[in-house]
Amino acid sequence: MAKRNAPTLSLSQIREFGNIEFLAKQMVEGFITGLHRSPFHGFSVEFAEHRLYNNGESTRHIDWKVFAKTDRLYTKRYEEETNLRAHLLLDVSSSMYYPTHNYGKLTFSVMAAAALMYMLQQQRDAVGMTTFSDEILEQTPVKSTPSHIHKCFLSLERLLHSQPPTCRSAVTDTLHQIAQKIQRRSLVILFSDMLDNSDQAEQLFSALQHLRHNHHEVLIFHVADRQTEQAFAFDDRPYEFIDLETGQKIRLQPADIREQYLRKQAAFMQDLKLRCGQFRIDLIEADIAQPFEQILYAYLVKRSKVN
Repeated sequence: MAKRNAPTLSLSQIREFGNIEFLAKQMVEGFITGLHRSPFHGFSVEFAEHRLYNNGESTRHIDWKVFAKTDRLYTKRYEEETNLRAHLLLDVSSSMYYPTHNYGKLTFSVMAAAALMYMLQQQRDAVGMTTFSDEILEQTPVKSTPSHIHKCFLSLERLLHSQPPTCRSAVTDTLHQIAQKIQRRSLVILFSDMLDNSDQAEQLFSALQHLRHNHHEVLIFHVADRQTEQAFAFDDRPYEFIDLETGQKIRLQPADIREQYLRKQAAFMQDLKLRCGQFRIDLIEADIAQPFEQILYAYLVKRSKVN
């Protein structure tokens, strides 16, 4: 894949700068510029103009000029084809404020959601935003007006500078509530570490299936600090681990539990991937140490499928 030109900012720099709307604009425009200079030129770059050709479709609307440049088939999209209703769901429970030195998972999710919101705005799509922890905290209507999008950016900016709450996550309950409220076919985009307070994984999987009700499209970004949360790459010395959602503390040597932790982590991820595959839900493992391109590109791929 060709190298993109999307700006690279550390999570700490994003928190210091704070102007989410400006950063989102710069990030998306840099990413799109990179697409223009890469072999993917034409891939949703013109937003309301092209989409990937699907086998079996009429060839009447194929853009042969784009084909000559890219050697890939795209069809021209028309205004009525571009309207999309998107719901951005942000988990803002205590565990999302890890690592605590930069509130990494929350900062990453806020910036990624802002970038997608800007991209949706440029595509003249309607977007709504929901934040939740153990309950729904804020839920906006789904609109495409500039004033509405600006208010959503301000909400994200306030969230960026919020202090860690003391609350547990209820992904399962929230997803059920959201699924019940969404009436029209929509694209649901979830940012969460999927650390639910539910005792049974089956309940979480049931909630994911509920999201597919009424043929909604679902894109999940499983947000994690991969080095510590998934690889458990801690030095072999005593640590005090603190549960950010309960405050419970435990001192231990990472080597004593690493094998057991990695085994349970791998089993959970395998189950999650399997269920998402069964429900035709796109699951993206979003590592907060990686550039935001992973989010933007995954969204463009998903949008090409939706259309």
